Amino acid sequence: MKKVFCGLLALAILAGCGPKEKVARIAVALPLTGDIAALGQGLKRACTLALEESAQNRHSTGFRVEIKTFDDRSDPKEAVDVANRIVSDASVVAVIGHFNSGCSLPASLVYARHHLAMISPAASNPKLTLQQLDPSWRYPKTIFRVNTTDDIQGSYAGEFAVKTLKARRACIIHDKTAYGQGVAEEFRKRLEALGGTALSFDGVNVADKDFNALLTRLHELHPQMIYFGGDYAGGGLIVRQARGVGEKAPMVLSEANFDPEFLRVAGAAAEGCYVTFLGSPTSLLPSARRFVDAYRARYPGVEVKAYDGYGYEAMAIVLSLIEKVGPDRVKILAALPSVAYQGVLGETRFDQKGDTLNHRITLFQVKDGQFQPVK
Repeated sequence: MKKVFCGLLALAILAGCGPKEKVARIAVALPLTGDIAALGQGLKRACTLALEESAQNRHSTGFRVEIKTFDDRSDPKEAVDVANRIVSDASVVAVIGHFNSGCSLPASLVYARHHLAMISPAASNPKLTLQQLDPSWRYPKTIFRVNTTDDIQGSYAGEFAVKTLKARRACIIHDKTAYGQGVAEEFRKRLEALGGTALSFDGVNVADKDFNALLTRLHELHPQMIYFGGDYAGGGLIVRQARGVGEKAPMVLSEANFDPEFLRVAGAAAEGCYVTFLGSPTSLLPSARRFVDAYRARYPGVEVKAYDGYGYEAMAIVLSLIEKVGPDRVKILAALPSVAYQGVLGETRFDQKGDTLNHRITLFQVKDGQFQPVK
C-alpha cells in the first residue's frame, strides 16, 4: 500500500510540474451593486452564457478563456479605479463595459493609454467614441460599442414629440449624468430645430428623491409634454410625482427606463408614458430567439433584461476574435474595426468612430402595466 501511495504522489508531483495552461481573461466592468445593479447583473449573466457556449465549440487549444468581473457601482471614480486594475493584469485581452456613459468616458482613457480594446454594451453618449476622431487623440482606436447613440435616440424622441404628439412646448428634465444630460440635450436640439420650444431644462439629483417643488413649477408652465433623460431610478419617481402634482401632459423617457423597475416605481402613473429604446429588445428580434431560449434554459426563472442581448453580442464578438487571431491584445485591437459579426443583434459592423452601424430605435408605450411597442 505504501508503494502505491508513493507512486500516486509522484504522479501528482509530475503533473504539477508540467506546463501550465495559459489563461486569457476578458474583463467585464459593470454596475453590479447600487440602483441599477439589476441591469449589470443581467449583462454579466449574458456574458457568462456567451463564454460557456463558446467553450463548447472552441477549436483553439493551449489556453483557457475566463471572465473577470469588476463592479464600477455606476460611479465614475470607481470606474477609473476598476480600469486601472484591469490594465495592470497582463492576462486581460479586452474589456466588456462600462454600462453608464459617465463611467465609460473616464475609464475609456485608461484603456486607450494601455492599448486595450473596450466594447460597451450600453453607453450611449456620442462623445465616448467621437473623442477618438479629435486631432488631439494620441492613442490607437480602442473604444467600440454595439448599441446606438443618444444623438440618434434624443433626435428620434424630439421628432416624435413635434410630429406625432404635436407637442411644441416641452419641459426637459435630466439626471445630471453624462448619459441623462447628453440625451436630453439631443432631444432639445431636435425639438428646437423643428420649431418647438424648451420651456425649461433642469437637472436633478436622483438621490434627493423628492422632486415635487420642481414639478409644481413646471406644471405652472403648462407644457405640452415632458421629456426625461436618465435611468429608471429617477424616471419612475419623476413620472409618479408629476402625476401627483396634477400634470397630465404626455411624458417621454430615455431607454434606461425600459425596465420592470420603472413600472414598479412609477406604478399607475406609468400608464401612457413613452420610452425610446436603442435598437430593439431581444424579445422583438427574430435573430435573438436562440439566445433568449438559451438564456432561459441557463437561468430558469430569471428575466432577460433589456441590455442582455447587447452584452452577449459584445462578448461573442471578442470571443470570435480570440478564436481568429488568438488571445493577443494588439491583434484583437487591430481586428475590431473590420468586424462584420452576424449575431443576436443582426449584423454588427463599426463606423470610423467605433459605433455600430445599426441605428435602429424602438418606441414603447406603457399600456395595461406593460411596455407595448408602438407600431
